[in-house]
Amino acid sequence: MSASTEARTIPGGTASATGRWIPVSLAVFASAWGGNEFTPLLVMYRENGALSDVAVDGLLFTYVLGIVPALLIGGPLSDRLGRRPLMFPAPIFAALGSLLLALGSESLLLMSLGRVFSGVALGLSMAVGGSWIAEISRRAGAANRAATRAAMSLTAGFGLGAGLAAVLAQWAPWPHVLAYAVNIALSLIALVLLPRAPETRERTAGAGSLVDDLKIAGLAHPRFLFIVLPVAPWVFGACATAYAIIPSLMTDKTSSAPIAFAGLCCLLGLGVGFGIQIIGRRIDRPGTVRGAGIALILVAAGMGLSVLTAQTLTIWVSLVAAAVLGCGYGMAVLSGLLEVQRLASADNLAGLTAVFYSATYLGFAMPMLLAFISETWPAVTYPMMFGVGVAAALTCLVVVIAAHRLHPAGPRVTDIATPAE
Repeated sequence: MSASTEARTIPGGTASATGRWIPVSLAVFASAWGGNEFTPLLVMYRENGALSDVAVDGLLFTYVLGIVPALLIGGPLSDRLGRRPLMFPAPIFAALGSLLLALGSESLLLMSLGRVFSGVALGLSMAVGGSWIAEISRRAGAANRAATRAAMSLTAGFGLGAGLAAVLAQWAPWPHVLAYAVNIALSLIALVLLPRAPETRERTAGAGSLVDDLKIAGLAHPRFLFIVLPVAPWVFGACATAYAIIPSLMTDKTSSAPIAFAGLCCLLGLGVGFGIQIIGRRIDRPGTVRGAGIALILVAAGMGLSVLTAQTLTIWVSLVAAAVLGCGYGMAVLSGLLEVQRLASADNLAGLTAVFYSATYLGFAMPMLLAFISETWPAVTYPMMFGVGVAAALTCLVVVIAAHRLHPAGPRVTDIATPAE
C-alpha cells in the first residue's frame, strides 16, 4: 500500500492521526493484561492441589495454542482485509478468556479453554494491533516511536495485569474471581473505544485465497533467520524464568505471601523491561546488532543469577535475577520489533511481525519443560538447567554477531514509505 493510499484511510491526514493510536494501545493493553494475569496465580493453583505442577505450568503454555494461530492467520489477513476487522474481536476474546478462568478454577478443561481464548486475544493484539499502532504513528509523523509504543503497550499490560492480580488474589475476597473481573471490565472499555481508531489498511479488492494470505515475504531473509529468530524465544523465555520458575523455587521462603511475591517478580521484571524500552531506541542502532547483542548478554546474565538463586534460595538474589531477566526481555522484544520493521514492507509488516511474536512464545514452554525434567530426572537440578540456559544464550549471541558480519544491514525486503527517523 502506498503512502498516499494509507493517508486516505485516515481522514484529515497527519494532524488528525495524532493520539489516535491510543484506543488500539488500550485494546493491546487489555489483551496483554488478560494474558498475564494468570501467571502470578500459578502459586495459588499449585497450593490448591487440584492440579499437578506440570499441569499448572502447562496452562501457562496452553495459551500459546491460541496465540500462534491468531498471529499467523490474523496478521496476514489484516494486511489484506484491514486492521479493524481483525483487531475488533481481540477484547471480546480477552473478556471471554477471563470469564472461563473465573468460572473454572478447578476444571482443567475450562481453564485450558480460557487460556486459549486469552491467547487468541493476545495473538491478534500483537500482530494486528502492533502493526496498526505503527501505521497510525507513521501518519502522525512519529515513525520513530512506533515500535516503542507497541512494545510498551504490551509490557504495561503484562506488568500491571500480573501485579494487580497477585494483590487481589493474595489479600482481596474471591481470589479466584476478582482479578479476572477487572480484566473483563477493562476489555469491554477497550471494545467501546476501539472504533475511534482510524483504519490504516484498505481492504484489497479481489482478495485471493487464505493460502495466499499466509504467504509472507521476507521469512528467508538472512537477517530475519539469524538475527531476529535467535533472539525471539528469549523474549518470553526470560519472562517465564523471572515470574514463573523463580517464584516456584522460592515458595518455602515466601510462605507468608507466595502469590504476592510471584506478583512482585512479575511487576519487577516487566517494570524494568518497560523502563529499558524507553531508552532502548538509543541503545539500538540501525545497521548494527547492538540491541540484539545487549539483549542476549542481559539474558545470559539473568540466567547466571538464576543459577545463584536456585542454589541459595535468597530473596534479594531472586529479585535481582528477575530484574536482569526483565531487562533482557525488554531489549529482546524491542530489538526484534525494530529489526522486523526495518526489514518489512507495508504489505508484509503484520505477517512478519506475527512470525516474530510466534517465535517469542516458544519461551513459555520453559517452565513446563523444566518441571517435567525435574520430576522425571531428579538428578538434573535447576542450577544445572539454568547453566544450560547461560550457554544457550551466549551461543545465540555468537550466531547473531556472525550473521551480522556475513549479512550487513541493507535495504528492506521492499522499501517502506515513512518519515525519516
